[in-house]
Amino acid sequence: MLHVFAVLAAALLFGTTGTSMALGPENTTPLSVGAVRLVIGGTGLAAIAFVLARRHARHSPARPPRFGVRPLALMGLTGFCLALYQPLFFLGTERNGVAVGTVVALGSAPILAGLLEWALTRRVPGGTWIMATALATVGVVLLGFGGEAGTTTGTDPLGLIGSVGAGATFAVIANVQRGLLDQGWDPFTVVGSMGAGSAVLSALVLPFVDLRWLATTPGLVMALWLGIATISIAYVLFTWGLGGLTAATAATLTLGEPLTASVLGITVLGERLSVLAIAGLIVLAVGLALLAWGSRAPRDPVPFAVEG
Repeated sequence: MLHVFAVLAAALLFGTTGTSMALGPENTTPLSVGAVRLVIGGTGLAAIAFVLARRHARHSPARPPRFGVRPLALMGLTGFCLALYQPLFFLGTERNGVAVGTVVALGSAPILAGLLEWALTRRVPGGTWIMATALATVGVVLLGFGGEAGTTTGTDPLGLIGSVGAGATFAVIANVQRGLLDQGWDPFTVVGSMGAGSAVLSALVLPFVDLRWLATTPGLVMALWLGIATISIAYVLFTWGLGGLTAATAATLTLGEPLTASVLGITVLGERLSVLAIAGLIVLAVGLALLAWGSRAPRDPVPFAVEG
């Protein structure tokens, strides 16, 4: 059950991203914020994770890789996916608005994670996961398309591609990390490598974005929170929690992110949700509660088809 709480805590931190940006300086751009967030967060994630990894006994895989896929390459893949998630997610929200873009990205992630896990491990998701994911996804859709009272949103094909792509990158992260854990790698080594890789890639973007907002107090506070809380701490919690859950279950539990974002929008930003969106919050909460209840039993490790 602690693994469930760890992933839900990570989702809670993920859910503060939108509110933090809303309270930050106005002269920011999604690309500049995303790059700074990952440079700070990825570096912090690597530092925290590698310190924790040194205290663990497991530092090397228990089984050799198969099909020529090396663990270091897979760790690099997670860093690339984390860095790629940012522009894809922001493309979706820019083209279709925050509500629709978030709905498609977060709603597609657990479904794609479940399908990818089935393809890699031949593990068919259980009935509880299917029911809970269906409820949670419906809740996210109602929440997103309900939106704020009196507002409407549209859809753009390129934006939809970006949002689904963001969901796919998260699904890859969850499955690859789950596979590395099954192979015997220490969870903190796995997540630290992802943080280091994403920080290096994001640093290459910094010379091409406007960072004047970072010199202000609100901008610096926002950047530190987004980096340390929503990346460094959140992904340590997520990856540790993933050690006791399936990739599909962990991905569905992260749907606590829009639940958190909506609550903060109401309580901190003064947003008013429509009746449809309120219904979505309730359905989403029921789905997450069902999944948490069904995930009480420890997860038995299963072979990871790509790695052996």
